[in-house]
Amino acid sequence: MIPKAVLILIALIVLTVIAVVAIGYALPRAHVASRAAVYGKPPWDIFAVLTDVAAFPRWRSDVKSVDLVSPEPLRWREHGSNGDILFERVSSAGPRQLVTRIADDTLPFGGTWTYELAPVAAGTQLTITEHGEVRNPIFRFVSRFVMGHTATIDRFLADLSAMGAPR
Repeated sequence: MIPKAVLILIALIVLTVIAVVAIGYALPRAHVASRAAVYGKPPWDIFAVLTDVAAFPRWRSDVKSVDLVSPEPLRWREHGSNGDILFERVSSAGPRQLVTRIADDTLPFGGTWTYELAPVAAGTQLTITEHGEVRNPIFRFVSRFVMGHTATIDRFLADLSAMGAPR
């Protein structure tokens, strides 16, 4: 016979999973998140770093390696802590704006990042806006309540600062 405490624990776990899935389904699939930081370098310098995908492993803490898939349209695959993700450049208007997107619709998440660079007295203000979609309801719950929609943007901006583009 299974002890009553074990049955209660199992029931609580099952109810928690059901609640996470239900809340995940109730959340919208799409979201918009944005963050900005100022770096003490001119826009062209920041833009050059953002567009040199081969150098990402040297300064981005979440990227271990990058494979160039095609030069035009520019497509690359990042290997790292977020798994293997295929990206592509949607548009580029250097040094003012860059738009990239996740080019793999089989992932439980996707979307675009718009990088907007504006000259300011201290150097460059970089604003990153994510137009994201989280297809899986469990990932949706985690993205919204555990990680936060800006976690990847925040890490990116911090890595950019640490690599020598001071804030």
